[in-house]
Amino acid sequence: METQQITSKIILGSGSIYRKELLQRLRIPFEICNPQVDETPLANELPEQTAGRLAEAKARAVANIYPQALIIASDQVAALGDKHLGKPLNHVNAIEQLRLIQGKEVIFYTALYLLNSATNSAQSHITPYHVKYRQLSDQQIDHYLRTEQPYQCAGSAKSEGLGIALIEKMTGDDPTGLIGLPLIALVNMLMAEGVRII
Repeated sequence: METQQITSKIILGSGSIYRKELLQRLRIPFEICNPQVDETPLANELPEQTAGRLAEAKARAVANIYPQALIIASDQVAALGDKHLGKPLNHVNAIEQLRLIQGKEVIFYTALYLLNSATNSAQSHITPYHVKYRQLSDQQIDHYLRTEQPYQCAGSAKSEGLGIALIEKMTGDDPTGLIGLPLIALVNMLMAEGVRII
């Protein structure tokens, strides 16, 4: 039986250009709404719990604006053990972050939340991705940061750019999850909601 294209709007609840570019790969029409959500981790919250909570909070915030839509929201938390690694936001913080994680394995937890705001039905999924960083000199760290300026990226590196040179090994089920939007899981969710992808 052929899946029928739904008529609901699809909204990407994110201001991330990386998530927008990933969603464009599916060649479905969508609009963007950037939710304003406090991303501060809660006390004693595990990194994957933070990611899941924030992805849902973003979707619910967008649902207040679009009550008849399919809303895609995602959040990513990088973790070194139980330590959250947020976005560095500036050069100094990024240097400290890369010094901390060089030679170590970081797990990127990317939470995906699809909310049908018309029916209040929701699907969620968390995609972990393991990244082992190379041993890096201060000169390599500084050169990389000045070249790519990944200050809005958890873990201070963009694997889809020059950041791949910082990485010794990556393992996981969906490389798009590392970039910020796990498309394999998202395709399954959208198809369950009646969206024709292929």
